[in-house]
Amino acid sequence: MKMKMNILMVLTSHDKLGDTGLKTGFWLEEFASPFYEFKDKGFDITLASPLGGQPPLDPKSDEPDFQTEATARFSKDPEAQALLANTTRLSEINAADYDAVFYPGGHGPLWDLAEDKHSIALIEQFYQANKPLGLVCHAPAALLHPKASDGKPLVSGKRVTGFSNSEEEAVQLTHIVPFLVEDMLQKNGGTYVKGDDWTSFVVADGHLITGQNPGSSEAVAQAIVAQLNARG
Repeated sequence: MKMKMNILMVLTSHDKLGDTGLKTGFWLEEFASPFYEFKDKGFDITLASPLGGQPPLDPKSDEPDFQTEATARFSKDPEAQALLANTTRLSEINAADYDAVFYPGGHGPLWDLAEDKHSIALIEQFYQANKPLGLVCHAPAALLHPKASDGKPLVSGKRVTGFSNSEEEAVQLTHIVPFLVEDMLQKNGGTYVKGDDWTSFVVADGHLITGQNPGSSEAVAQAIVAQLNARG
């Protein structure tokens, strides 16, 4: 009998969009689509965030234009809502307990997960243990500081994607964010590739799996599931 797989999902705790006075956080679709992809495959899911408890939802992602089948399902799922309201503190997470990790985006990760020492250590541990590491949209911001075992940036020499400069320009936040995901990945030696703006685009370089934008979140989760299934 196969053992149950354990998936860790890491969300932001940051809710301020720079000094604009506007709120940010995690993007609902990028959490909900992968959450149900994992849940429906029978995986055990643990949710974590730097501060623990309820992570802030980017209010924009809850607007009617951005609703999907998964977000509608989440809005009627009190069990999933209770799980999200009680995320574990990242400092209490042990990478050895999980088979894979997934980072949903939203602008929040640019501020906290990019700099969080527990997140940096977790990413390095998952990567070195050859476990699937998936990040979508702005979540690849969390790859800013992690290093590979040779001391180089983890993304150095790897094909990666993430929220593109042109997409950031389209949402008019280029000058608000602390850094641009596309620029940072290239600066760290990554080979940045992208598809058309706002279309699903996923890159897997070994067990590092990145998605470009909100519409790519389900495909990143599916790629993680495929890698886990291939390992048995």
